[in-house]
Amino acid sequence: MSLKVYNSLTKRKEAFVPLKEGEVTMYVCGPTVYDLSHIGHARSAVSFDVIYRYLKYRGYRVSYARNYTDVDDKIINRAKEEGVAPEEVAERNIKFFDEDMEALGVELPTYRPKATETMERIIEVTKALVDKGSAYVVDGDVFFSVRKFPGYGRLAGKKIDELESGARVEVDERKVDPLDFALWKSSKPGEPWWESPWGRGRPGWHIECSAMCMEHLGDTLDIHGGGKDLAFPHHENEIAQSEAATGKPFVRYWLHNGFVNIERVKMSKSLGNILNIRDVLANHTRDAVRLFLLSSHYRSPIDYSEDSLKEAESAVERFYKTVERIYDECPEVKTIEPDEAALAERLRPLMEAMDDDFNTAEVTGTVFKEVTRANKILDEAKSGGGGGGVGVTSPMFHELSLILSLFREAGKILGTLNERPVDYFAGRKSRVGVPAKEIEGLIRERDDARGRKDFKRADEIRAELLEKGVVLEDTAKGTVWAVKG
Repeated sequence: MSLKVYNSLTKRKEAFVPLKEGEVTMYVCGPTVYDLSHIGHARSAVSFDVIYRYLKYRGYRVSYARNYTDVDDKIINRAKEEGVAPEEVAERNIKFFDEDMEALGVELPTYRPKATETMERIIEVTKALVDKGSAYVVDGDVFFSVRKFPGYGRLAGKKIDELESGARVEVDERKVDPLDFALWKSSKPGEPWWESPWGRGRPGWHIECSAMCMEHLGDTLDIHGGGKDLAFPHHENEIAQSEAATGKPFVRYWLHNGFVNIERVKMSKSLGNILNIRDVLANHTRDAVRLFLLSSHYRSPIDYSEDSLKEAESAVERFYKTVERIYDECPEVKTIEPDEAALAERLRPLMEAMDDDFNTAEVTGTVFKEVTRANKILDEAKSGGGGGGVGVTSPMFHELSLILSLFREAGKILGTLNERPVDYFAGRKSRVGVPAKEIEGLIRERDDARGRKDFKRADEIRAELLEKGVVLEDTAKGTVWAVKG
């Protein structure tokens, strides 16, 4: 099956054929670094991280750029509020964003350009647009003339007059048309500036991304991605200015991820329901956050709630308990590689799902079907229904080997569910606000109480630990503890 992607420009799924065979260029809009990154940024970053991983998994050589917008009105305004230089605000939040991406398990892109480091190309592209008559200069500002670009509105799927009637655009009476947008802004007192043919100033937001694309990936990209909120006007404007400047198609496939709602309400600063990535990761594991984000198709809206994250955490714990159980009850399985043809057949549903516009929801569903299958096999072996048990020559053994291999391959693609169980559970335990020594001491006290038949005290200790998020389980090997899901 060939890879198909949904192209936001054509509004349909298309066979993915890169410009150069075996190579892919991909650009994804990164953050405007005036504040901490939120769960919406995580949705985009994780979605395109998986797309990046899968393209490489399929054998493509991928050149992937994700930018930082580090000069912008929001950054300047935040700097004024704090009484610091704009570059201080930008660099601080770039550092925080990078930390958040590492905590989420997002792989580093090939390029991470900054707008401030691409100024020469920004000015070069802007000048080309002025020289071609696609842009005009007013008092040191440069505006792109949208009516000079015949295809304006293609991405939005609307005619220019329809866009103008409902547009949220920056009001400036000097513009020829309300939809015209700034390529270059003349400097104001206290703002950062660069020298240009039109005087001192700084770039508009849209031109930054076009210039960074051209600088690192060329005039025509295979994939350009970002959130649906960026499709208009940002991506629409990128298309217009890029194609007007180069005379070439700008992007072959446009991919847009869906919104994140918080408790069924759209996330927005005006509502005060912005949820920062680091706040989410303070209470939940990386695996749970990624599983939550990937359990829906990247184009679909997704609703965040504490209950949904707890459900994801419980699913992750079930996954790792199953892997741990396989290793405990069938240790030889670690040393066996399954037959390649059998593994390819077992992986077929995963590959077909990913080839169908990167359907991670289907992939995670397949993984947890295999979790159920593994536990059923182990239960049957334990009850004697497996004949000779899970010995190395039994069909059950080879089935478990295939299941573990599927888990490994899915982990490579999804970037989650790929830790050793011992590391996952150690990480979970480290999040409990009770020292491990204190927990172990209470378990010993409980064991003593049970030995004295003081079941009232034993139950009190269990309840006390449960109140602190610690669950006790009495096993044949003794009492073990885990974090409450």
